[in-house]
Amino acid sequence: MKNDKDKKLVEQITSMDVDFAQWYTDICKKADLIDYSSVKGCIIIRPYGYAIWENIQRILDQRFKELGHENVYMPMFIPEGLLNKEKDHVEGFAPEVAWVTHGGNEPLQERLCVRPTSETLFCEHYANIIRSYRDLPKLYNQWCSVVRWEKTTRPFLRSREFLWQEGHTMHETAEEAREETIRMLNVYADFHEKDLAIPVIKGAKTPSDKFAGAEDTYCIEAMMHDGKALQAGTSHFFGDGFARAFDIQFADRSNQLRYPFQTSWGVSTRMIGGIIMAHGDDNGLVLPPAVAPIQIVVIPIAAHKEGVTEAARAVAERLSVRFRVKLDDSDNSPGWKFSEYEMKGVPLRVEIGPRDLEAGQCVLVTRHDREKTIVPLDGLEDAAAERLAAVRDGMYEKALANRERRTYTCRTLDEITQKLAENGDGLVRAMWCGDEACEDAVKEKTGVGSRCIPFEQEAVSDRCVCCGRPAKQLVYWGKAY
Repeated sequence: MKNDKDKKLVEQITSMDVDFAQWYTDICKKADLIDYSSVKGCIIIRPYGYAIWENIQRILDQRFKELGHENVYMPMFIPEGLLNKEKDHVEGFAPEVAWVTHGGNEPLQERLCVRPTSETLFCEHYANIIRSYRDLPKLYNQWCSVVRWEKTTRPFLRSREFLWQEGHTMHETAEEAREETIRMLNVYADFHEKDLAIPVIKGAKTPSDKFAGAEDTYCIEAMMHDGKALQAGTSHFFGDGFARAFDIQFADRSNQLRYPFQTSWGVSTRMIGGIIMAHGDDNGLVLPPAVAPIQIVVIPIAAHKEGVTEAARAVAERLSVRFRVKLDDSDNSPGWKFSEYEMKGVPLRVEIGPRDLEAGQCVLVTRHDREKTIVPLDGLEDAAAERLAAVRDGMYEKALANRERRTYTCRTLDEITQKLAENGDGLVRAMWCGDEACEDAVKEKTGVGSRCIPFEQEAVSDRCVCCGRPAKQLVYWGKAY
């Protein structure tokens, strides 16, 4: 017999163990995060889903500005000729580009690309405003939507239009640009671990998996509940390739003309998908407190009894000074309310009834583990803060334990196949010789592709997992969203 902590309150969500993809879709819909639009591959982000994005945006925007970045906005259309200025870049995005060919009833003289990313637009602008080393660095960021005509789509994870931020910076030296590239990767990693409670692996993409036009691409990789990886953020060092293509030059400190060095970096609404898949359970969302639209829900028990609703309202007003709080004093039953806010992933529930009033206390219930704590009404704010911190820590530890449990160290292709067959999807730590042919062969023979070359290197073998030649690097391999 199941106890209260294990009881499934939300029966209409497919169990993740039965059908993980359907479980994910059920949560997106039933937790009121999204709806489908009439345009295939494009979603409507509903108010609750958008509120999560607003909190993500608020936290990151503050961090960017503390580091000196300024927000700008670029047009959503890119002339075809401008896009074609950087060969590798345009070739990398060509299959996903959406084109505007008419303005009203008139055909355009030049096709316009709906931005899949904005490197070319920023470069055109930088060519007009950078003249001297005194104009550098340029630390710009943009919050916008982009369009990539994906063939297979899934809410938040991969859609034809999605929201993101894209930072684009220009620097006097390659060293400064490289420092910026890593600095912003660290911002993303810190945000994921501290605010989203998602542990990540920091590393570099293999040469074959770099961003189109980049010299180096760095990423953070997160593991989802089912053992698949999610690329949660990327940061790119472009060198001076784009600057040369767009003829961006500045007079250096010796009054000699030089090309500046460029970076770009971005995260998107796929982070919401990551939150769902890293933390959710069969009752719905489990939201980290930092980005939850409602951090605390207050629910009166036996609200018809004298003084209960008034006491619940007073508790909600007190807590609202420090937290995002909702009082649900509707005539729905407490059981219905418990189910509703479990579905929505509210981190902390406060219950207060007649007996609590008599005792000068209330009950706190944490969403991620359903632990109940009885606390006095005096000092409730501090107790709530402690429980919310425990929610974040508990979510992180649970996600980290899942990653550690599903990470396998392998030395041969047969060992990779065996580990995955026995234990299910996960991340594989295995050595690589650096040959792209071996990288391709690993994926073809085992089903897992390269995710990243971690900064924290360890020689788990001295031979390449594929060809047996001397190994150069440890690589994380896995299936990914």
